[in-house]
Amino acid sequence: MEELEQGLLMQPWALLQLPENSLLAKTYITKQGYALLISDLQEVWHEQVDTSVVSQRGKELNKRLTAPPEAFLCHLGDLLCPLLKGIACPGKATFSCDREAETLILRVRSELSGLPFYWNFHCILASPSLVSQHLIRPLMGMSLALQCQVRELATLLHMKDLEIQDYQENGATLSRDDQLRKCRTVLLILLPLLNPLQCLVDRRCTVTSSCNVQVLAFEQSLTLVNVVSVYRHEEREQKHQKI
Repeated sequence: MEELEQGLLMQPWALLQLPENSLLAKTYITKQGYALLISDLQEVWHEQVDTSVVSQRGKELNKRLTAPPEAFLCHLGDLLCPLLKGIACPGKATFSCDREAETLILRVRSELSGLPFYWNFHCILASPSLVSQHLIRPLMGMSLALQCQVRELATLLHMKDLEIQDYQENGATLSRDDQLRKCRTVLLILLPLLNPLQCLVDRRCTVTSSCNVQVLAFEQSLTLVNVVSVYRHEEREQKHQKI
């Protein structure tokens, strides 16, 4: 079971698009069992089972099918993993979810060896330590990294201001391209400081669309990394020209 826990921790969150709503999910499936995390950014549900549970549940839901638990696990991986990557499920597989009290049930309907195949993921509310491990800590780490990038970019912008001021004091004229570049840089600094959730509210998005918050934050961090790289390249070019 420790392998499942560690494997799940290494998996990225992905958008699980269902007919009812959109959720965030991550899963890790091996021949020994599976671990699944699902969240709507308000609550987090979790299920982790071994081959004994898979075998028992497989017999209860698929009385016409006779297969080892490894076959069930392999088939679940073939269905769920492509879905989390945004790839259409093979065959006629369908997914739906229901909430019963503190349980979320993800239902799967498909075919295995030419026979109907049914599976229910019974996810209970995740423990606070699990939520912290998979959601809070990674988001805090992303936030701290983003703040460091903002500070670094602000420092580079200040250095550019000093260079422009030095050019102007020596009689140079600030071109329109330089002005536009500076405006774009300022906007890139301010963009990550905006609350992505507030942006979604301003656009009157649905609650389920809040799953895009993590994607937005990640894209913003990538943008800042690219801008910092460009500025570093420009600085090296300028130093090379001066030499």
